[in-house]
Amino acid sequence: MGLSPWHGGKGSGLGVSFEGGEAAAELPGLARQADAAGVDTMWLANHLFQRDPMVQAAMALSATERISAALMALSPYTLHPVQAAMAAATLNEHFPNRAVLCLGAGAPGDLDAAGVARPAPLATLDESVDIARDLLAGEVVRHQGERFQVSGRALETGPQQVPIVLAATGPRMLRLAGRKADGVLLSAATSVEFVRWSLAQVAETAGDRPMRRIGLVFASVDADESRAHGRLKRLLAFILRGAHHQANLEMGGAELDQAALYDAVAANDWDRATALVSDAVVARHTVSGTPGQVRARLRDYRRAGLDEVVIAGLRGQAMLAETLAALGEDAGE
Repeated sequence: MGLSPWHGGKGSGLGVSFEGGEAAAELPGLARQADAAGVDTMWLANHLFQRDPMVQAAMALSATERISAALMALSPYTLHPVQAAMAAATLNEHFPNRAVLCLGAGAPGDLDAAGVARPAPLATLDESVDIARDLLAGEVVRHQGERFQVSGRALETGPQQVPIVLAATGPRMLRLAGRKADGVLLSAATSVEFVRWSLAQVAETAGDRPMRRIGLVFASVDADESRAHGRLKRLLAFILRGAHHQANLEMGGAELDQAALYDAVAANDWDRATALVSDAVVARHTVSGTPGQVRARLRDYRRAGLDEVVIAGLRGQAMLAETLAALGEDAGE
């Protein structure tokens, strides 16, 4: 069994995101497919009301030999950082050196639907990383913060070598990742230019400290470029309608009427919404197109500074196999 990139291995520089829509009968096959293709990490999403990432990670690791699993991204608003550290430590005890803990504030829409408030995200994540770090190091934690208080307890598992990744957007959260995390995870639908800007924020506080730079990237491959782009337009319409993507869109350089897009999605008018997302928007915010175009775009994201490109937006074994085959020639560059 080879070492993961987190533990001294070279790795492929590829990850795969499983979004929580994968059924119990489907997940083991998808996990084995990614493992056989040399993918470094499966990123198991923590979307409320979907499948639980901790259970999914355990089942996926049970079905594979080498690949790591990341809990992405556990929110301290729904899961206390002690519980998050427990989950990652227990997973790592069963599958040594194959667990990754990713913390994040959580999707606002999910939290709103569950009636969960999310005050002071920067301070909350700052304290959460500290608590998880100390627990995974095997230390007795005495933390008296504004958000959390943990008094004189340690994990029963003892020390566990589990990397901590922070899912970050916005300059302050990115700089927090640079100060404290073992890795940073950037969200999907970001342009290469926005990835470069985001990693510059991380570098301001990371200095020479080693950390892994990871980005979720939507992917679609087809011999017909337009057909490949078309598969991603509804997904991009839903994501890029948000005002917080304005800088991302401006840096990417493709024109998109966000106000009109927001109205179309709100009205559930998906024909109008997808029509607003041009091929140029897809090309600049994903790795999409023919196999050659997809490989070239993957190289662009890597040159922007990503150590691991996590392929997202895939549906089913056929799409996963086709995408991994197209990207495999560039793995590990």
